[in-house]
Amino acid sequence: MTQRPVRGVVLFPGAGSSAEHPGLVAIADHLASLPVHRVEFAYRVAGRKIPDRAPILIAEVRAAVAAACAEWRCNTNEIVIGGRSMGGRMCSLAAAGFSGDSRVTQPAEAPLDVAGVVCVGYPLHPPRKPTQLRVAHLPFLATPSLFISGTHDDFGTPDELREHLGTVRGATTLLFIDKARHDLRGHDATVAEQIARWVMSLNK
Repeated sequence: MTQRPVRGVVLFPGAGSSAEHPGLVAIADHLASLPVHRVEFAYRVAGRKIPDRAPILIAEVRAAVAAACAEWRCNTNEIVIGGRSMGGRMCSLAAAGFSGDSRVTQPAEAPLDVAGVVCVGYPLHPPRKPTQLRVAHLPFLATPSLFISGTHDDFGTPDELREHLGTVRGATTLLFIDKARHDLRGHDATVAEQIARWVMSLNK
């Protein structure tokens, strides 16, 4: 499909944070020329700390994108989606056409056709469990994607990320923040600047 100008961005938080996370706020601030929705997952709205299962979260991603399209009067392929850790991972699963059922290793539905996917601190595997990889959907991800991680991230080392993100079909940009851990604490402005620059590059 022909690339269209990006009309807006929809962002999702990680499992342990909310849509008010300073990192997401910083991204929205750096994308001031575009409308940005920071979406709260329903389990957080309900006051629960434990996330819903992936199929529910992915359905929420799709619903939030549909709502943004209706508000901004645009198509899904004019929207960039993404988020921190779990939020970014759910967006990548939706864009690859995966339902979130861990038993399924092939797309179960039509990929969510978006302009781009941003993953901040992609959780490649749980800490200290490098064999529990979350990569089955990556070879089916054909959307331009940006991955930003710290070099000291316990959820995936730079070498692990380079190896597995190399299977992504779409154009992939991988950036590292030196000595940063998974939360990328203290680097919100740097991360936001990189994301804003990448999103704007999609219009060129």
